[in-house]
Amino acid sequence: MNEIFAGQTVEAARRKLTARFISGAIDSPELDARILVGAALSLDLTGLIAAAARPVTPDQATRLEEFARRRLAGEPVARILETREFWGLPLQLTAATLVPRPDTETVVEMALEMMGTASSAKRPLRIADLGTGSGAILLALLSELSDAYGVGTDISAAALQTANGNTVRLGFASRAAFVACDYAAALSDGFDLVVSNPPYIRSAEIAGLATEVRDHDPLLALDGGADGLDAYRKLIPQAAERLLAGGVLVVEAGHDQSGDIGELMAAAGLTQERPAKADLAGIRRAVAARKMPP
Repeated sequence: MNEIFAGQTVEAARRKLTARFISGAIDSPELDARILVGAALSLDLTGLIAAAARPVTPDQATRLEEFARRRLAGEPVARILETREFWGLPLQLTAATLVPRPDTETVVEMALEMMGTASSAKRPLRIADLGTGSGAILLALLSELSDAYGVGTDISAAALQTANGNTVRLGFASRAAFVACDYAAALSDGFDLVVSNPPYIRSAEIAGLATEVRDHDPLLALDGGADGLDAYRKLIPQAAERLLAGGVLVVEAGHDQSGDIGELMAAAGLTQERPAKADLAGIRRAVAARKMPP
């Protein structure tokens, strides 16, 4: 069906794709159309404007139609392009990793706040990212903490391969390593900061998730068990054991979960110094606690 776009000007193709996305009830149809047209034609925003009157070639039209078909079937733009920006860093994605979301940047913000002036420490900070996926949280922290060294863990070898690839591409390979294990199971102690975005969706709610999430994010990274807290019951005690005195644990929380997570942290001997940090939607998204010195 590439005749829909072949021979059209770039601007006309963008408008046609926007109209199709509106008819298909796609969220942010204009933005998605602009991004996908740009990707199909290898043009950034400035290039799209400059090339507005240029005709779309048959090869470009074929590529654009494939993008349109996938988006109309509910596949997220980030999955189609296999890339997503997080904390200003361009991350490549695979089927084994979650699409990093803006909500998760709240975890990075909370971690940096809790670490305070730790960047002035006399030794490199040690960070562990449990269930690292694409490496998004770990790499964001390494980009901010120039004296830090990080370890990312995941039970998925494919996810670790993706994270390692992102680490190499972004120039952090000398300050990061990856380990295949369940949360912190294979790590020794001695960390200043442990972070995690674990699966926290209640099992019964998986079927009701948006198509973009339910059908395209890995189930292992979504399903948190009957009450959504299975992962926290496992990782919080592990993290508490591996933190240095004064070290910090920060985790992402789902809706209405921050209180329960705080109780699990307290049971593991950790102390909350401040309330959970809300994301832009007002959900208490990042929960943090510290391992107090004896």
